[in-house]
Amino acid sequence: MTVIARLARISLTARGAGQLAIFYERALGFRRLGEERRSGAQFDTLMGVQGGARRCLLGLGEEIVELLEFALPGRRYPPDAAASDIAFQHFAIVVADMDAAYRRLLGVSGWRAISSEGPVRLPATSGGATAFKFRDPEGHPLELIAFAADKSPRRWRAGHREGPCLGIDHSAISVADTARSTAFYEQLGFRVSGRSHNRGAEQARLDGLDAPDVEVTALATARQTPHIELLRYREARTDRGLLRNDDVAATRLVLEAAPRSDGREAVGQRSLLDPDGHRLVIEAPPD
Repeated sequence: MTVIARLARISLTARGAGQLAIFYERALGFRRLGEERRSGAQFDTLMGVQGGARRCLLGLGEEIVELLEFALPGRRYPPDAAASDIAFQHFAIVVADMDAAYRRLLGVSGWRAISSEGPVRLPATSGGATAFKFRDPEGHPLELIAFAADKSPRRWRAGHREGPCLGIDHSAISVADTARSTAFYEQLGFRVSGRSHNRGAEQARLDGLDAPDVEVTALATARQTPHIELLRYREARTDRGLLRNDDVAATRLVLEAAPRSDGREAVGQRSLLDPDGHRLVIEAPPD
């Protein structure tokens, strides 16, 4: 199986990429990197769609988010989706100053909160970070996270970055079986880098759920890039069905393959589903 070097970018399906990009720029400090039209048989086969898509690239720090607006739009984000749904997938934006980041977000309209009472300080047993979960104007779940000073990962300590929002720390996906999903991602070259068991009043306020009980497993590659977190909720909901790439809830993790040791050229791009139907795109390393 292909060995992954890093999580290269996070790809969101958007019904209106231009308007959504404006929200990310104004509310979170993303910068627009470029736009292009993706089409043709290879792209349609990769995505399982017809008609191609408009592609908008956004950057925050060293991380990249891709917005794909398909010519033939799929379903909107389910309005009743919860953090414990297996289809749930969000990414966490690291902030240097939670108060400043939250004030900036409050100054932009269109989003809605997941967390019930604003930013939440989690107990030390859950890492001691301060976090806030919300949905962008199209329903994609996001998280702002400010690490406790003594628990901040090394990659967020080096140097000063402008703005309260620094970059993307991880993408979190809900799973039905931690062991099964861990084994799948380990075959791709990820390794377990941390575990926690989160519950209690603070987790309930953060997730907007009654009495959540979630097992968290962090998976990372050898390179310091955004990692993946597996969220195994005790009350996980599994009846959403498989998402299509043109559905707004279909988030893709674009993974860059490591160079092959035998010198053979890697395949350009291919799609893959994890055990719970979360979508992955594996692409060849840059020349």
